[in-house]
Amino acid sequence: MTNTRPFNVRLSALSVHARVAVLPLALAAAFPAVSQTLLAQAATEPQLRETVITATRVARPLADIVSDVSVIDRETIEASGAVGVIDVISRLPGVQITRNGGQGSSGSVYLRGAESRFTAVYLDGVRLDSQSTGGVVWEQIPLSQIDRIEVVRGPAAAVYGSDAMGGVIQLFTKKGEGAPAPYVGVGLGNQGTRTVQAGVSGGTEQVDYALGLSHERADGFSARVGSAYNPDKDGYRRTSANARLGVQFDTTHRLEGTLLASNLNSQYDGSKTADDRNHHQLRTASLAWLAKWSDVYSTRLQVTQGQSEYSTRPNFYMTETTLHNYLLQNEWRLGAHLFTAALERREDELHNPATEFVGDLQRDRSQNALALGYGLNQGAHTLQANLRYDDDSEFGGKSTGSLSYGYAITPQWRVTAAAGTSFRAPTLYHRFSEYGAPDLQPEKGRNVELGARWTQGESSVGVVAYRNRVSNLINFGAAGRCDSSFGCYENVGRAEYKGVTLSAAHRIAGVSLHGSIDWQNPRDLDSGKLLARRAKRYATLGADTLVAGWTLGAELYASARRYDNAANTNVLGGYTTLNLYTSKRVARDVTLLARVDNLADKDYQLARTYATGGRTFYVGLKWEPQ
Repeated sequence: MTNTRPFNVRLSALSVHARVAVLPLALAAAFPAVSQTLLAQAATEPQLRETVITATRVARPLADIVSDVSVIDRETIEASGAVGVIDVISRLPGVQITRNGGQGSSGSVYLRGAESRFTAVYLDGVRLDSQSTGGVVWEQIPLSQIDRIEVVRGPAAAVYGSDAMGGVIQLFTKKGEGAPAPYVGVGLGNQGTRTVQAGVSGGTEQVDYALGLSHERADGFSARVGSAYNPDKDGYRRTSANARLGVQFDTTHRLEGTLLASNLNSQYDGSKTADDRNHHQLRTASLAWLAKWSDVYSTRLQVTQGQSEYSTRPNFYMTETTLHNYLLQNEWRLGAHLFTAALERREDELHNPATEFVGDLQRDRSQNALALGYGLNQGAHTLQANLRYDDDSEFGGKSTGSLSYGYAITPQWRVTAAAGTSFRAPTLYHRFSEYGAPDLQPEKGRNVELGARWTQGESSVGVVAYRNRVSNLINFGAAGRCDSSFGCYENVGRAEYKGVTLSAAHRIAGVSLHGSIDWQNPRDLDSGKLLARRAKRYATLGADTLVAGWTLGAELYASARRYDNAANTNVLGGYTTLNLYTSKRVARDVTLLARVDNLADKDYQLARTYATGGRTFYVGLKWEPQ
């Protein structure tokens, strides 16, 4: 059956709802240059019935979650025609992205304006991070292998420990079920884009499985502008694979295993003549034992490993991060009450081989943690409380906590409030590289937020107001405290991330409308300047409908100006882009997808001196027996 709502992103369980007309009026005020016709569109939000894991680390109905959560399913990912994970995530409220060039180049995700390293990222429960740069290396993750994405905005350190200061993003590969379901897909686009993918999934009551392979490549465009850089095209090649197997031994015990591997070779412009190249490798593995001892008590034991490697040529540089994680989690469900208790151990390793400029760097550390949680969903009341204690092998003990509450005033209205503390330990590179300072301390955050939601049928409006203050912020400062004469890392910064997110949804005359707008003020509290590459206003709008078997859709993205530097002297201009897409089942088992991004060929930059792709086209065919 043809999907009539391919961009039904599950918006915000904390976003709240007044009247659908509010969003278009707000957008018109914030972005007066945008077409009034397009601004009249609101947004689609489905009923909050599905289960999410990321908010509390246990499966709970989305309607019972107080956190600010969005879910992107496989239908949405496929209909997007996107290549990168961050391109799909950028459609969500509270999310901004940057990228240094085209696909395959380095990118960042800012949740509510927070630094990219302040988002904890997991893939099938495997923690992804770089102990060199800090934060996940987004370009390493192959979107073709991802089946579902869950995004939690707001600190979650009381559940996940270090890193989750701005939010948590968890990605899931496909889980097999039912009769064997093979698929094959191919695609072509301008700029030499070519994609091919294949896989199979299925399952019985005892065994389920899923396998996937993909290869994608593009000739790209010149990543940087200006005569100082090589004008050649900067393309990429990526090959990836994943496997997932589950065995249900009986009604009590289940064993699950996942593997993922991705190799990425991409070009970038670091000089005027050299053919500069990045080489990325991502490897993840997970083994989990799940025991359901009774209707009210269950246990999960999971062992994971994530390995991220990055190197460059012809100027050699290499960094490798290996992460091990051991989690024992128990949950008790007693009526309206949910109790959780978890023991967790994390091990981080960093290896940077010697270059002609610096020596070999090899360091490791560990954290042991105890986490407790309590949830209540009874009548009009929803409560979630979490406490966590982390014992770091270098910094000692660190306690974090969070408390959130939701109250249903009427069946249509719900208000929410939340507060929490968070921290992020400095990376091993921050402390032990030539720029490092061994006495660096963890960055610390305090967050409060209020929300409200109104929903009736397929119409909804939501608002969330938040303030997150971070101290001990790690910045790159003056020389003198480390081996480098160029500069050193230091705990001298303070930042405040505050703002309001408004989202809305409506369906009228067979057309699904969806959108959001963010007003924010991410500031350096010492200088009063706006943090780099983050706009004070940005928005998304979209619509899709079904005409003669064709799904037709449009997306509009708008951003106010940003600054590329901390001094706020290098301006990145505001921009508005329009994308169009369509899909149809052209034969019984074959679906056609076509997409145009940046229809007006808008010239803009997400990072100073780095180009964006201009107008791009993509057409794909997928064979998947029904």
